Amino acid sequence: MKNLTTFSKVNLFGAILSSIMIGAALLIQLIYQLEPCPLCITQRIIFIIISLTFVSFLFFKHNSLTRIIHLLMLGTGSIAGVIFSVRHIMIQEKWIAIPAECGIDLEYMFENFPLSQAMNLLFKGSGDCSSIDWNFIGITLPQLALMGYLLFLITAIITFLKVK
Repeated sequence: MKNLTTFSKVNLFGAILSSIMIGAALLIQLIYQLEPCPLCITQRIIFIIISLTFVSFLFFKHNSLTRIIHLLMLGTGSIAGVIFSVRHIMIQEKWIAIPAECGIDLEYMFENFPLSQAMNLLFKGSGDCSSIDWNFIGITLPQLALMGYLLFLITAIITFLKVK
């Protein structure tokens, strides 16, 4: 049993799982011909960063410093993902109002606004973010993403505390 929880195996599993989640989102987009909103794209980018973090730690020697950096990087990425997915869920559930400047295309945002303002608009979401175009057994994509981010955060914490 001890052999199943090595640092390398945790990182390999995390890289595979986050890659599967990215692939599933792209597959759903293609099959159902969905146009991802800015918050969906942001969540995908965060999953890509998390996946690359897991992959990069496959090549590091496991020691105390590596475990701390692993926790900080995955924790930061996962918490950022939680923030964006919760914001997306709140927009879909109509718990918060969508600002008037929403509905701007992602490419247009980055071409015509300063980076800080584009990031602010990206965080606010768009009109498309409020619609629920797809769900799996009643769970929307942002809710599935939230579960994924929480899983990766828990994995980072457990890896830091227990995996030697």
